[in-house]
Amino acid sequence: MARRKQADEATARVRNLIALDAANIMRRLDTRRGEMLALFSRLRSREPMLSTRATRYTTATFQALVHLTTCEQSVVDQFYECLDALRWYFTYTEDMPSTAQQTFNTLHRRLEAAYRQFVATLGHPVSPDGSTVVEGEVLRRSDTPPEASLVSAAPARKRRAPLG
Repeated sequence: MARRKQADEATARVRNLIALDAANIMRRLDTRRGEMLALFSRLRSREPMLSTRATRYTTATFQALVHLTTCEQSVVDQFYECLDALRWYFTYTEDMPSTAQQTFNTLHRRLEAAYRQFVATLGHPVSPDGSTVVEGEVLRRSDTPPEASLVSAAPARKRRAPLG
C-alpha cells in the first residue's frame, strides 16, 4: 500500500515537472514573440528565438518518464516534437524576417495545438501554494451592463464609401 502511494506520488511529480516546463515554454513564446522576431530582423541573431524556447528539463530519463501512461508519453512526445521543429527552424533558418515570421506563426500554431492536447491529458501544473494553475480569459467585465457587452460584441459591418 505504501509502495503504491510512493509510485503515485512519483508519477504526479513527473507530470508536474513536465507540465511546468511546457507552461513556461508557452508563456515565454507568447510574451516574447514580437520582440524575438524584431531582434532577429534587426540583429540577425537567432539567440533570442533559441533561448525563448529552451526547455529547463533536458535531462529527463526513461526511468522518470516510464511513470507516465503510454497515452501521456505520446502526448508529451508530440509536444516536444513540435518544440523541436521550432528549435530546428530557428537554428538553421536563412529566411528573411517576414518569412521567418510566417513560418514561426505556422510552427507556433502546431505547438499550441499540441499544448492544448498536453493540458487536456496531463493537466495544468501545480502552483507553489499547492493549487492547480488554470489559465482563463475574461469574457465580460462585471461592471459592463449585459446589453452594452452584446452591442460591443456584435461584428462591425463594413460601409462602402459613396462613389463620386
